[in-house]
Amino acid sequence: MSTAFRPRAWTAADVQNDTSWILRVSAEAAEGFHHALLHAKAAGKDFTAMTPADFPLPKAAADVLAQAIDLTQGRWGMCLVKGLPTDRWTEDEARLACWGMGLHMGTARTQNRASAFMNDVRDEGGSYKTKNGRGYNTNAALDFHCDSCDVVALLCRRTARKGGESKVVSSIALRDEVARRRPDLIPVLQGPWYHSYQGAQGPGKPPFYMLPLLGDDPAHLAMRANRKNVMAAQRDFPEVPRLTVQQVEALDLLDELMADPKLCYSMWLDRGDLQLLNSYVTLHSRTDFEDFEESDLKRHLYRLWLSVPSSQPLPPQWAVYFGDARAGAVRGGLRGDHLTQDFIDFETRQAAHHAMPLIPRTVIALPEAAAAA
Repeated sequence: MSTAFRPRAWTAADVQNDTSWILRVSAEAAEGFHHALLHAKAAGKDFTAMTPADFPLPKAAADVLAQAIDLTQGRWGMCLVKGLPTDRWTEDEARLACWGMGLHMGTARTQNRASAFMNDVRDEGGSYKTKNGRGYNTNAALDFHCDSCDVVALLCRRTARKGGESKVVSSIALRDEVARRRPDLIPVLQGPWYHSYQGAQGPGKPPFYMLPLLGDDPAHLAMRANRKNVMAAQRDFPEVPRLTVQQVEALDLLDELMADPKLCYSMWLDRGDLQLLNSYVTLHSRTDFEDFEESDLKRHLYRLWLSVPSSQPLPPQWAVYFGDARAGAVRGGLRGDHLTQDFIDFETRQAAHHAMPLIPRTVIALPEAAAAA
């Protein structure tokens, strides 16, 4: 990848003043997405049986998705696509359309203990700051974090009555500011950090993993941050090394900087918006929200975790978590304990379609009691 097209640091003012990271869907492209949905709906295939040909996009619509992924891997590390025709779609139709768009962008990854490959982001009464708690099924404000994939995609079907603002920070700008204020903390961020899997590890895997928060490749920055998972590992696993004074200072400084309005850009996702974030060069969060009383008016987004063929190489130490550090490889996700042969066959087909390297996987048979947990 040419240096000119790699992600670069940005501030909130940069994003405000240069909106080239926003794509607006033309009427022609919107119609193309709608007709692709009608085709996929008529075919009636299971999601994991679908290929990109089952969601056939005309050039105007296909170009939107190609440009969107390019933006996530380029200057901004993110893209906001506006104007998808979700107001024409039922809940199930919007879910199918989101999946169909994902087929054209990359290979979906599983996201939780149930090995779900697509999640509804809405308040279902979950608890965020509890053992094995996740944020997508709550209305809570979320800590800054990045997802376990190359690109996280959120398609907005409904907005909240109040709140739910999306916040994004450039990881490159964040690293640069840490280096300016506390250069002694850069090697700390590049050292060993232990994280909880929050119960979503694969069968036979330990419940925590070690991963530096900051990669040491000078050409391809890669950064992770999720204080909640670090603290969960401290709380739940006595065998994990205790945080040092400098590690706590590093976490505190990251919290301060990620909330700094000079670095943090806030945006509202409207109906028909598709937000795409590069997980290695951006960190994101969300404010808490209040919902409408009516069921079909409640805040609702669809989430895909994607491996994309134009992704950067990762630090070799990150392969223990992502499964593969090679550029453009099928990697990431949370295996969970309900991985199916259908999904493995699906990712094999998608990898071949997008010419992505893939380390073969197998389904691990589980005792009946464990599989039902």
